[in-house]
Amino acid sequence: MSPGTRPPQRGSTNRVLDDRAPGRFFASDLDGAPRWVGGLLAGLQAALLSLLVVVVPAIAAFVATSSAPATDGVPWTSALQAGAGIWLLAHGVPFPTAPSVTLAPLGLTALAVFSGWASGRRSGYATWQSYAAGIAAYTGVLLLVGLFCGVPLLHLGIGVFAAVTVSGLGLGAGLLRRAEAPRLATLLLPVRRRLPEPVAQGIGAGAVALFALLGASAVLTVAWILAGRTTIAEVVSGLGLDAVGGVVLAVGELAYLPTLVIWAMSWLTGPGFAVGVDTSFTVGGATTGALPAVPILGALPAPDIAGGVLRYIPVVTVLTGLLAVLWLRRRLASTRAWDPVIAGAVSAVVAGLGAGALSALASGGIGPGRMTEFGPAPALVGLAVAAGTALAMVLVLWPADPHLRSAVGRAARGLWRRIRPDHLPT
Repeated sequence: MSPGTRPPQRGSTNRVLDDRAPGRFFASDLDGAPRWVGGLLAGLQAALLSLLVVVVPAIAAFVATSSAPATDGVPWTSALQAGAGIWLLAHGVPFPTAPSVTLAPLGLTALAVFSGWASGRRSGYATWQSYAAGIAAYTGVLLLVGLFCGVPLLHLGIGVFAAVTVSGLGLGAGLLRRAEAPRLATLLLPVRRRLPEPVAQGIGAGAVALFALLGASAVLTVAWILAGRTTIAEVVSGLGLDAVGGVVLAVGELAYLPTLVIWAMSWLTGPGFAVGVDTSFTVGGATTGALPAVPILGALPAPDIAGGVLRYIPVVTVLTGLLAVLWLRRRLASTRAWDPVIAGAVSAVVAGLGAGALSALASGGIGPGRMTEFGPAPALVGLAVAAGTALAMVLVLWPADPHLRSAVGRAARGLWRRIRPDHLPT
């Protein structure tokens, strides 16, 4: 360092993402180590934190019931395997000792994404090598846990895909919060430039419609819980749980709360959802049977809360589509007649695909026989959301566009001139 040169200050940054580019980064506790080490540690931390949230209550429940005759001779590692199996279930892997249990606790999935966000923001570096190392570490933990639980290789393949997705979302969001990270818009700019303007804006509008629908579904879920709080309390009291059992139950209920929100979305949009084979909960009616003694199921709508004016509730998909219309009208610079048509069609497809994907995540089974079918039909939910969003575009966006109105008017006048019977006497 030459005389008079000011030494680099701790915390100084350059907004770069390439490891080969020059720049100064935040100093870490591992000064001098390659930057990918920070990402590796962030991935390990994210996986272990989300795993411990499940494993610790499972071991605590085992210890609390260790004196019961039912647990006599059962090793404590069985509780460890049970907790690890639930963590794997949150990544789409069927429960190791009961392959018919496939309904994912999406709350734990969201917790894993949050753990990745927090770990990446605190411990990682905003470089591609750090990002890849974090994903690899998270996926490696899932593989080790799966092998420990004896998961078949086919199911492990599903878990690897889910681990890459979950850690990629969480760590990516966390690393982008680092001071040295570029803005998300800067990263997406090359992709954005390659997309036609109507397609790019249609994708954003579809996301707006989907998130608005999820918000309405969350409000409906709260209303269901409040309306069914008496039934929920009766189920809880009938289980006769102690303090440890109550904590374990609360963790399990919270883990499946996002799943209930997606079920509410399928109910709002019309197709409804199943809670067992040959059962259905829809706005037009409910076909129910004996339900498992799970408190959260006490929040499901009663059979008499169906039919009548509630049959028109799926219009909410049109209302959320109107929010997408407002978003498009403020951002879509329409210069051609077909721009709003393309943007509206893309938004309907994106909203439908998103709703269908979420419905697939919230579907599965919790046991053999009648308990193998829980959740909505993804294809029906996706089609309902896409149709409602498209209808909003037809009713508002397309008639409001002057270029499209002019084109339709010209086409109508030309068609009329072709079919007008001028050769007939008046």
